[in-house]
Amino acid sequence: MTTALLSLAGLFVATYLYLYKIGRIGTLVCGTGACETVQLSPYSRFLGLEVALYGVGGYATLLILSLLALQAPPGSRSRASDWLLGLSLVGVVFTVYLTYIELFVLHAVCRWCVTSAVIIGAIFVVSLLDRWPKPA
Repeated sequence: MTTALLSLAGLFVATYLYLYKIGRIGTLVCGTGACETVQLSPYSRFLGLEVALYGVGGYATLLILSLLALQAPPGSRSRASDWLLGLSLVGVVFTVYLTYIELFVLHAVCRWCVTSAVIIGAIFVVSLLDRWPKPA
């Protein structure tokens, strides 16, 4: 249930950033930080797609997998939880790359990106703990 709630929060963040990127919302509310610098940089696209769109798809997939994992009988492992762990690891690795770009290339940090990084990190940790052997 925790991963489902975190995935839903991540989906909201990624959707907000994507809607800004495609011009559906006018101003990016950031407070402090350099969200627009990050969002308008050439690094906001990866393999021809907006990075935020990868976030939307990734978090939506993690949400679906989380809900499928909830259907598994208590005490058993489902394929969905295996996929959840694997895909959240991919998300963490991609986030580390993006954070490196923010810190050392752009010298700008987006609060929304940091929020997404914390969310994907938490999903990975919770997924990993779910796989941890439980005492008998």
